[in-house]
Amino acid sequence: MPNSISYIDKEKILIVDDSSDMRSLLSEMLRDVGYTTIEAESGNKALNIASQEAIDIVLLDIVMPRMSGLDVMSEMKKIRPGARIIIITGYGSVKDAVNAMKKGASDYIKKPIEREEFLATVGRVIEEAKFIESIANDDEFDHVLTSLSNPLRRRILGFLNSRTNVRLTEITRELGIKDHTKVVFHLKTLRQSGIVLQNGKTYSLTEEGLKAVECLNLMLDNFFKNEFKRN
Repeated sequence: MPNSISYIDKEKILIVDDSSDMRSLLSEMLRDVGYTTIEAESGNKALNIASQEAIDIVLLDIVMPRMSGLDVMSEMKKIRPGARIIIITGYGSVKDAVNAMKKGASDYIKKPIEREEFLATVGRVIEEAKFIESIANDDEFDHVLTSLSNPLRRRILGFLNSRTNVRLTEITRELGIKDHTKVVFHLKTLRQSGIVLQNGKTYSLTEEGLKAVECLNLMLDNFFKNEFKRN
């Protein structure tokens, strides 16, 4: 099971989906745990809202009539570059969701929506945003910031720290993430950063990865100190 996450926050979340039932479902789950939500039935409506109101998180259906989710994401980043985007996708469009992450989306969720996994995803994305904000002015950590800002990648790093030649199934089981495609994406990001080495079907930390663990501990100390001050 995923680690327990505190969802209560003041973030404003824009839900963009052409299905009124889906918008209502997501909005209800989010409002139940303290978030503020706004709903939009189309990409154009979403962009209009974003141009007038500060938005922290955008939940964006990838398949919509007239204006696709990818097109909306591209325009949204121009209007609200600081907003985090989570893609909503069906089983058949997971590849499109992964492509959206390559283009800047923070994460994706699959239909049918499972409440706990959905709220955990939103919580992780908010944590990532706060983490980056906390260390944004710390030049010492610039080289590891991109790779380690994501909570799942940090957990992968921590899991691999005391192990070698770990299989994908072990990592997904440790993370409590059913969607192995998402885990593979994060492992690829870590490999491209030189932090993780893939040897056939197993993964281990590189020397840079071991050093990154030390940096990670310092970054987390700084992050939680700042969170304590804010709260």
